[in-house]
Amino acid sequence: MNSPFLFDGPGVISFSGGRTSGMMLWMTLQAYGGTLPADVVVCFANTGKEEEATLEFVRNCGERWGVPIAWIENRPRNEARGKEFAIVDFATASRCGEPFADLHDEKKFLPNPVARFCTAELKVRPMQRYLKSIGLVEWTTFIGMRADEPLRVARLANQDYGKHEVKEAPLAAAGLTVADVSAFWAAQDFDLGLPNMSGKTMHGNCDLCFLKGGNQVLSLIREKPSRALWWIQQEKNAQASGSGAGGWFRKDRPSYQAMYDMAMNHGELFPFAFDDALTDCGCTD
Repeated sequence: MNSPFLFDGPGVISFSGGRTSGMMLWMTLQAYGGTLPADVVVCFANTGKEEEATLEFVRNCGERWGVPIAWIENRPRNEARGKEFAIVDFATASRCGEPFADLHDEKKFLPNPVARFCTAELKVRPMQRYLKSIGLVEWTTFIGMRADEPLRVARLANQDYGKHEVKEAPLAAAGLTVADVSAFWAAQDFDLGLPNMSGKTMHGNCDLCFLKGGNQVLSLIREKPSRALWWIQQEKNAQASGSGAGGWFRKDRPSYQAMYDMAMNHGELFPFAFDDALTDCGCTD
């Protein structure tokens, strides 16, 4: 039986900067004997709101494993109204949310649980534009989802990505779980420099993503108050521009300013009585 880590034609390894997709990258490399073929590329899409440790991890995986990783960022529309992207690296990657903020300015409202356009506009589509720019017409994309995430894997399989792309989850196909991912990184001589909490990386992806639970966001703000400032400013900017209901990341819980105030005033440790984290919109570990 063929390895689930081998592509049938041109392929893309979507590296989120997390432990799961990092293991997926390693397993794919091993399936090819340590060197990827010319028609297989690795992509990391940077939003500017990842933790510095995530950027360091992406750099380290590329350097230690000897694999080129294309760092991609979204850019605003050009004068002809065409969408653009930029190729960056560890040194030049945005670290203050610039691609994300530019997208807000372009859309004139903030992403929210109903209109979750951030993943598509900041990660998926810039990556697709890059792949087409290097001559790919059709390809298969490997996504870092595990066997213990059956609902996410099922959604991945049931979505139509058009004629140009097929998405697969090789870790899930191989029956690998979060325990396998944790064991893999425990055996390596480097790791993602973010806490591993029973296999979950609470600090991962965008630092205070609005899909994270309220108690989790409060905890992250208490740990590093400056994390909240960008999110507060984006909501203020949206309100000032007259975005109305689109001026908040979420309407079902306090604003980022209010949560910052709660965290700084040392109020109740876990004030949210239920887990209001929402199903992710495509970002992976």
